[in-house]
Amino acid sequence: SFIQNTLETSTSFVLLKMLPTTSPGGRGQGNGALSGRDAARHTAGAKRSKYLRRLLRLRHMDFEFALWQMLYLFTSPQRVYRNFHYRKQTKDQWARDDPAFLVLLSVWLCVSTVGFGFVLDMGFFETIKLLLWVVFIDCVGVGLLIATLMWFISNKYLVKQQNRDYDVEWGYAFDVHLNAFYPLLVILHFIQLFFINYVIVSNSVIGYFVGNTLWLIAIGYYIYVTFLGYSALPFLKNTAVLLYPFALLIVLYLISLALGWNFTKMLCSFYKYRVK
Repeated sequence: SFIQNTLETSTSFVLLKMLPTTSPGGRGQGNGALSGRDAARHTAGAKRSKYLRRLLRLRHMDFEFALWQMLYLFTSPQRVYRNFHYRKQTKDQWARDDPAFLVLLSVWLCVSTVGFGFVLDMGFFETIKLLLWVVFIDCVGVGLLIATLMWFISNKYLVKQQNRDYDVEWGYAFDVHLNAFYPLLVILHFIQLFFINYVIVSNSVIGYFVGNTLWLIAIGYYIYVTFLGYSALPFLKNTAVLLYPFALLIVLYLISLALGWNFTKMLCSFYKYRVK
């Protein structure tokens, strides 16, 4: 595509003309030692401050590229993580430095939650409460928990060589969560809306089969995209263990069909309970 070709061409130019290649062995092996000023720019606090400042500058965000990432998270998520490699080479960080993806994800959260409130016949204030719950609990709260847990596990058990130059950035772990959360959000909070009232919440076999199958696909996507995120890091080992939850997911899916559990109906009841 035009965007991908432009990205690869510009990245190659930057690598050849501006920056020497960063080797996995650390900043002192390919780029040379960083000066004190450059080192300060590469601290986690400096990167976080730069990211937060850009949240207030919409004109500086690349929304076209963020939309490209959202599209390829469904069709070819490997391409999205290839870009993270380019960012590491050019900007010496794995995590996103452009908050455009987060902004667009927030828009998706608002639109899909309003749709959910409409389907569940919620009032205005109930929908606002649901939106706050979905944003701050389902996305951000759970994301902080999962990102921190994966950040700890990957740095503790998956790094090939215990060295400060071989570590998973917490910001990258949170980006992986956002990447994996987006397909899950679209499947459960958008595609599923068209089937809830007429198919899924009905007390029939086809109802909980359709609903639970959508949950299987959504959580399966989350696990797979998360696995791709960590397997893309060249200094991690044994990342295949991140696919093990697939087995538990399949077992839970089969049990739910055998016992007639309807996860979507449970979710709708929970949402209605939370907004009362």
